[in-house]
Amino acid sequence: MKLPLLVVPLLSGALAFAAPPQPAIPVIFDTDIGNDVDDCLALAILHSFASRGEIRLAAVTITKDNPWAARLASAIDTFYGRPNVPIGVVHDGQTKDDGYLKKALDAGHYPYRDHPEDAVTVLRRVLESELDSSVVIVQVGFSTNLARLLDSPGGRALAARKVSRLVMMAGDFAGKGPEYNVKTDIPSAQKLVAEWPGPVYWSGYEVGSTIKYPARSIERDFGPPGANPVADAYRNYLAMPYDRETWDLTAALYAVRPADGYFTVSAPGRVTVDAQGKTAFAPEDGGRHRVLSVNDAQRARILEAFLWLCTQPARAR
Repeated sequence: MKLPLLVVPLLSGALAFAAPPQPAIPVIFDTDIGNDVDDCLALAILHSFASRGEIRLAAVTITKDNPWAARLASAIDTFYGRPNVPIGVVHDGQTKDDGYLKKALDAGHYPYRDHPEDAVTVLRRVLESELDSSVVIVQVGFSTNLARLLDSPGGRALAARKVSRLVMMAGDFAGKGPEYNVKTDIPSAQKLVAEWPGPVYWSGYEVGSTIKYPARSIERDFGPPGANPVADAYRNYLAMPYDRETWDLTAALYAVRPADGYFTVSAPGRVTVDAQGKTAFAPEDGGRHRVLSVNDAQRARILEAFLWLCTQPARAR
């Protein structure tokens, strides 16, 4: 059904016609938060888009098998004014260390919820509650949760019906070797590339590695230590100051703003994952996969977008 146009009166007495505002896109963020700090910045970007009314953060699901991962995700959601975002966690996952997680939380004594559900349970419930072809999934960790969704009863059909696109930070399409998110759970990555029923957009290692988030922004734009959990995660990941690659941020930006020219999108094709976790892309008519790339001008625009999105914790809607 087409939405009616809005009639806007102008000062001159003439009438202008404008399309009504679009509904917020439901986004699921699937992350291995705690293995690197770019997950935290990517989550900040999604909250910024949510505060602008462009998306609704429908769930966060986690592929790092450590309880502090869900706690930090909850603390970030709470900080940005969305304490009730559903959080799902992996069980029998691949990485279990604390990393910087507890240190980041302790830095500001940030409040968090501590009763996460199983990730597949959350994925199924959230997808079933949304309109058909409405959900965008941003996967910036391992493929464990989404592969298990496909294995669950009716999971593939549910994904086909509800998900409009899957945007992944995964793979290396410059031929340098297996990328971390893929090689950490190769069977799940292989299952996803073979069976995911809808469009998949890949932001490979080579994209985010050429765009670095500057330490000067962490030191200048987020307040002092203890004021922002994203900045405290950054400070506790590596010794400051350091500029960090923006792998996961690229997936978050493309997922919400695919038509804004930030990235160049390949022709349709197919991604494969070999036994060592190496990824390859081949063009293919009717293929469901596309690979992102960037040029120098796009890199400059993307970094500018990252800076204003990450540093604006606006009010929740």
